[in-house]
Amino acid sequence: MYETPEALTRFLPGEYSRAVQFAQIGRQTRIVINNRVTDFIPNPTFERVAAPGAHEKFFAGLNTEGLTLREMQGPAIEAPASTRNPADRVAELDRQGVVEALNYPTLASLVEHSAADDPQLTLAIIHALNQWMVEHWSYNYEDRVFSTPIINLSEVDAAQRELAYILEHGAKAALIKPGPVNGLHGWRSPALPEFDPFWRDVESAGLPIVLHASYPPLDDYIAKWEPPHTANFMAQSPFRWMALGHREIADMITSLICHGTLTRFPNLRIASVENGSGWIYPLFHDFEDLYKKMPQNFPEHPHEVFRRNIWVSPFWEGCVADVVDTVGWDKVLFGSDFPHPEGLAEPKGFWKYAEGMDVRRTYDFMGDNARRFLGLPIANPDPAAIESRSPIHAA
Repeated sequence: MYETPEALTRFLPGEYSRAVQFAQIGRQTRIVINNRVTDFIPNPTFERVAAPGAHEKFFAGLNTEGLTLREMQGPAIEAPASTRNPADRVAELDRQGVVEALNYPTLASLVEHSAADDPQLTLAIIHALNQWMVEHWSYNYEDRVFSTPIINLSEVDAAQRELAYILEHGAKAALIKPGPVNGLHGWRSPALPEFDPFWRDVESAGLPIVLHASYPPLDDYIAKWEPPHTANFMAQSPFRWMALGHREIADMITSLICHGTLTRFPNLRIASVENGSGWIYPLFHDFEDLYKKMPQNFPEHPHEVFRRNIWVSPFWEGCVADVVDTVGWDKVLFGSDFPHPEGLAEPKGFWKYAEGMDVRRTYDFMGDNARRFLGLPIANPDPAAIESRSPIHAA
């Protein structure tokens, strides 16, 4: 979704009324959180946005002219109505031939990073955004659009309260930022045993958790290598692209495995979304090597834990087969990132990028695996009916 400006402020408690503001700086509108300007999202009001799929050539590696992202994307457009409200989104899904969609917030990707030095403010903004989402989108619109509220883990009891709130309002999945959290005990991994009361509640509720790409937590580290320039993903330096990679998702899942959360709560369902898949093979390699050196530290083989608990949504320009070889066909999820410019203009076109899919695997990848993740009925539970169709081979 593209949130309206009031998404962060409408339900914000009075004592935080000046903590989130939109400021005009030159010709640009910027979001200011706790007196700090962030440009991670270039246009946080989303009146004008890059067209869906506008960065496709860049991410497909077809930038033969050496253009910047901004030069490649073409003119901005008015935010499509389908990104602003659920009724128009359902109409767009019908046009696209998409049955159901997980609908993620966009502004949420910067909030927790920008407010991290004030855990109480972070919790207040996140709850305000979740309240706005209930009012404006609902968490389950006509069993077609499943909007995903956020849970911040700065404080365990606050996370438990937020979990109870979103469950009461019908959430089918929740977002958690992949990374450490700043709370009462300073910066911590949210997979340490002190967070077990929260994870126990999540497992008991059967709520799937999505680890969605967010504002990376490594700014201070990058600034030690090159002078700070901008956090805007549209203008990142080559070094920043390389150094950041997908470190945060690999570290988050490493923490969930090494700190034992996924062993103590083996029924948790965790999905990595918009983090790509290139990090999986190196992670599996490192886990295998480490397990041989210190098996006494792992009550289960890390590979087994990953394959049991983790789903992965690869980038459309990535290699689906790489995920399948490590994780398995039942844990790979289709995702288009519509309507963002780095996504696909036509979501179901993803199948063209996925190698070697027969009909059964096409059903699994393009929908049924996500339905299993969410606990929804699968589209066609009769294998015989599926196998009677002609195989689909990707271009």
